[in-house]
Amino acid sequence: MADSSRITAAEFPAQAAKPASKHDERGRTHGLPFILWLLEQRLWVLLAIPSIIAAVVMLASHQGWLVFAATWALVPIVGVLGPLMYLVYRSHCHDAGAADWEAFLSFRDEKLAKRWRGKKIPMEVLYEAYIAEKVDFRTDVYETLKHRNQLFRFCFTGGDVRFYFKEFLTQNLTHSRRSDEGDIAHVYNRGNDFYNWFLGEGMTYTSGIFEDETETLEQAQIRKLNMVCRSIQLKPGEQHLDIGCGWGPLIVHAAKEYGSVSTGVTLAKEQAAWANERAERAGVADRVRVIVDDYRNIPTAKYDKITCLEMAEHVGVKNFQRFLLQVRGLLKDDGIFYLQIAGLRRPWHYEDLVWGLFMAKYIFPGADASCPLGFVVSQAERAGFEVHRVENCGVHYAETIRKWYANWQSNEQAVVEKYGQRWFRLWSMFLGWSALIGGQGSSTVFMITMTKNIKNDKRTVSIDEAASVPFSRADRWIGKNTIATQQ
Repeated sequence: MADSSRITAAEFPAQAAKPASKHDERGRTHGLPFILWLLEQRLWVLLAIPSIIAAVVMLASHQGWLVFAATWALVPIVGVLGPLMYLVYRSHCHDAGAADWEAFLSFRDEKLAKRWRGKKIPMEVLYEAYIAEKVDFRTDVYETLKHRNQLFRFCFTGGDVRFYFKEFLTQNLTHSRRSDEGDIAHVYNRGNDFYNWFLGEGMTYTSGIFEDETETLEQAQIRKLNMVCRSIQLKPGEQHLDIGCGWGPLIVHAAKEYGSVSTGVTLAKEQAAWANERAERAGVADRVRVIVDDYRNIPTAKYDKITCLEMAEHVGVKNFQRFLLQVRGLLKDDGIFYLQIAGLRRPWHYEDLVWGLFMAKYIFPGADASCPLGFVVSQAERAGFEVHRVENCGVHYAETIRKWYANWQSNEQAVVEKYGQRWFRLWSMFLGWSALIGGQGSSTVFMITMTKNIKNDKRTVSIDEAASVPFSRADRWIGKNTIATQQ
């Protein structure tokens, strides 16, 4: 009998005859890691790079200081400005063409309508016109944006370029205490009613976890809070720190349901007031404390468990390593750190970048540490953490934001009466577009559980030495329900 498991290349169809190593797939360049590395450097390093290159060119060419100065000026132009301008140019080499948007949009500005009639409208032009009340959506914003590939272009405009150089770069290169407070505090001090109109009763400004799309937002958020507490194996009496506690949903839930002594940190007084009232209502005010301050000013102490849910994006690429080292210093040797962070996909598309600039401009200024997973994990391991578990929960975030959008639309009258059309339209665009962005993987949320990467394990040393080793991985991770899951 012939051996059917042995098949020669000649027996494959013609299109499969070539070996799998011969293909047309292309990976991405090292450009993004290089940009992230540059953002992380101190000013003196950035100044030293062109200085060293210019000095080498001057010495090699046997020319004077004029060559040094010219080379020094050319380095950032060729190395930074050139690639950026090429990216802008490339964005205009695709996605153009005719479009009939008349059934979806109604322009109040006839000059603007005439300019784009019959053509795809750049997304930046669209959202700026919508926010400024120069154009109206004839149908629901979220439903209209589902047609965005047929109606709109994802290319960088003059407005994008101006924002990038005037504000975005400044935000990313500084990340000082003063600049971060200026970027962040006013956003969350806008008014608790503003956020309540879309977040709902739970006031949880992070992704929920759904078992069914028909579940309520509150059900999904409670499940997520329980998942976080289970992920860090929270026990009664443990000292728990939540960095970026928002309106206090996690610290209050942890104290009430798991018996922790929880401390939250926020830059916003409005959030702190809500969190303290929440703790009072839940009967755990004696085990919940809220600090209104920059994360860098957290008092030195040791915590059993530390959580950070979608605040680390605001730390910035520049400070990300220092932030993780600070967390490591606050965490007990046998502690667990849970990091939930929004991120972007590594093989980006132009819509991802156009949306990212919109978010930086209007929603989360300075939140440039929303990066691909590789950056976050690499930084965590570099800081001395052992990454135990990572989940990509972008689809859950998409469903969460879709429900936020529905809440926001249902409260249109109240929002407009207090904050005006501009804020209602801006948040309609943010929530409607972001629900789609999350659903297609452009942006996602990573849920990461980690511990200190200690040298030994209680199971890998002698009994007498084990007493001085912080924990056993086997005892911690093997057993029933020791790992939280999203299902």
